[in-house]
Amino acid sequence: MANIDPQIQQYVDQRVQDALKAAGLVQGVPPRRNRMAIVSSKGSMDMAYMPLILGSTGGAMEMEVAIFFTFYGLQIIHKKNNKNLQVAAIGNPAMKRGAMVVPSIVGMLPGMTAMATMMMKGWMAKEKVPSIPELLEICQEAGVKIMACQMSMDVMGIKKEDLIDGVECVGAGTYLGYASEAAITLFV
Repeated sequence: MANIDPQIQQYVDQRVQDALKAAGLVQGVPPRRNRMAIVSSKGSMDMAYMPLILGSTGGAMEMEVAIFFTFYGLQIIHKKNNKNLQVAAIGNPAMKRGAMVVPSIVGMLPGMTAMATMMMKGWMAKEKVPSIPELLEICQEAGVKIMACQMSMDVMGIKKEDLIDGVECVGAGTYLGYASEAAITLFV
């Protein structure tokens, strides 16, 4: 994609906004910024990589990024638990690699979660993908805001001191205020 002159881009953006307002399609909607807002709601290892990789990449691209960890997603930023996240083999139809396919029914056998977790850790290590704690550090170094849902913390009995350093404990309204100006919003 060719680089567009910033003045031309600003002119086009303003004309689009004016046209939307004239059509009654935009009423008090804040302008979008070079910002990404991610909700992370699941605490398994495979679901932890997505928000952290997207967040760290956005930060490296000089975007404003916030990841809002809620419910089981809080395990990703839990000091003790984030080193031991697991991958569930049961009910995961995509649990395959090459010719190796793990039927869902096999996931019910004792030890299958540990095996699936070990397999994924091996795949990640082979490809030199950072661990979850390392990705959290990378995110913070890139300026990614790490937000913890205060209500979820209360419901799940998690205290601020249980979480990694640098976490902001906020309500849904704070996250929504941030997300309302985001060009990209994601739910994981």
